[in-house]
Amino acid sequence: MVSIARKNLFEDIPRFLVAQAGIMFAVSLVTIQTGILNGFTRSTVLLIENSTADLWMAAREMENLELTQPIPAERVTQAQQVEGVARAEALAIQSGRWISPSGDIASVRIIGYDPAGQLFRLWNVTQGSQADIRQPYSLIVDEANLKSLGFDQVGEQANIGAAPARLVGLTKGTQSIASSAFVFTSLENTKAYATAGLTSTVRCRTQAQGGVDCTTVYERLQASPNQAAPNAPAISEPQPLNANDPIAYVLVKAEAGQDVTNLQRRLNDQFPNNHTYTRAEMANITRDYWQRRTGIGFVLGLGATVGIIVGVVIVGQILYSSVSDNIKEFGTLKAMGASDWIIYRVIIEQALWMAILGYIPSIGLCLGLGTWTFATQGIMILITPISAAGIFAITVGMCVGSAIFAIQKVTHVDPAIVFKA
Repeated sequence: MVSIARKNLFEDIPRFLVAQAGIMFAVSLVTIQTGILNGFTRSTVLLIENSTADLWMAAREMENLELTQPIPAERVTQAQQVEGVARAEALAIQSGRWISPSGDIASVRIIGYDPAGQLFRLWNVTQGSQADIRQPYSLIVDEANLKSLGFDQVGEQANIGAAPARLVGLTKGTQSIASSAFVFTSLENTKAYATAGLTSTVRCRTQAQGGVDCTTVYERLQASPNQAAPNAPAISEPQPLNANDPIAYVLVKAEAGQDVTNLQRRLNDQFPNNHTYTRAEMANITRDYWQRRTGIGFVLGLGATVGIIVGVVIVGQILYSSVSDNIKEFGTLKAMGASDWIIYRVIIEQALWMAILGYIPSIGLCLGLGTWTFATQGIMILITPISAAGIFAITVGMCVGSAIFAIQKVTHVDPAIVFKA
C-alpha cells in the first residue's frame, strides 16, 4: 500500500510542490512564533540565569527584574553578617538618557555590578575585559546594540545624561528583547551616571530662573553632545557607594552545606521590609510577568494557531483533490475486495509523507533564520529539541487531521463507478 500512497503523492509534481509549500509556510509560521516566544521569555531572564547567586534580596514591591523599588546599599553589609551567608554583592539597575555621538537620544538600562565580584559576571565578552569598567565612565554593551547606540567600534565615546560614556568592551547574547539597550558598568559609575543626570536637570532649572532658557541649553547639548553646557560644573570622579545609596538587589551566595531554603527564611525574618527569592523564583516571576501580564504570549500564540489553521486548510484541500482525481482507482480497490481500512491507510500514509517532507526543510530554514537574526539583530528565535519535537507532532497531527476530510469522500465510493463510462 505504501507504493500506492507514493504514486498518488508524486503523480502530479506541481501539485505536490504547492502542497509542500503550504505545509512549509504553516510549519515555519508555527516554529518562528513559538521560537520568538521562547526566545523572548528566555532573554528576559538571561541576567538571572547566568548569575551564580543562590538568593536575590529585593524590595517587596518587585514585579520583575527591571521593575522594582530601590533598597539601600547597606543591605549588602547587613546580609553578609547573617549566619549561613558566604558572600553578598550589590546589583544596581538604573535608567539613563543616552546621547549618541551623532546627537540621537535613546533610553538605556544601566546595569551596575562589581567587576571583581563572583556572583554576577558578564559572559561571552568578545572584546575588552570586565576589569576595564573600573575606569571612570566606561562601559560594555552587547554587540547587537552597537548601531542603535551610534557606535562603530570599541574606544568611541557618547554621553549618558551630562556624563561621558566610553565604550571599552563588547559582549554577545546578553540583551533582553523586551528592554532598552543594556549598558554594563561598575557600581561606582552607575552612581555617577545617576548623579550626573540629576545635576544636569537642576542646573537647567537654575539657569532658566536666571534668564537662560532650558531649550537653549538642550539645543547646545544636541549640537555638541560630548561637551558640557556653558557654565556647567566639572564632572566629578565616580565615588564608592555609601550606605544610603540605592541599589536594586543584593545577591547572596550560601555557605557550602547550607540549606538555601532555610537561609532564605532567615533573611526574610531578618529583613521584613524586603523579600528574598531563589534564583529559580526570580526567573519564574520575571518570565510570567512578560508572558501573562503584557499579552505577548497571547499574541505569539495566536500567530502559531493561525499557522496551524492555514496548514490544515491547505493540506486538506490538496488531499481532497488528490482523492477526487483518483476516485476510480479507489473504487477499483473496493471492487477487488479491499476494506475501507486499507484505503484509509493509503490516504494517511500520503499525509504522513507530506508532513515529513514539509517539516524537514521548514525546521532547517527556521534554524538558519534564528542564527541570522541572533547574529545581526540580537533577537533570539529559540528552537529547543523539545520544541522541535512538539512542532513535528503538530505537523503530523495537522496533516493526518486534514486526511480525515479526504477519507470522508472515499467512505461513500460506490465500486460500480469503475464500470461507468
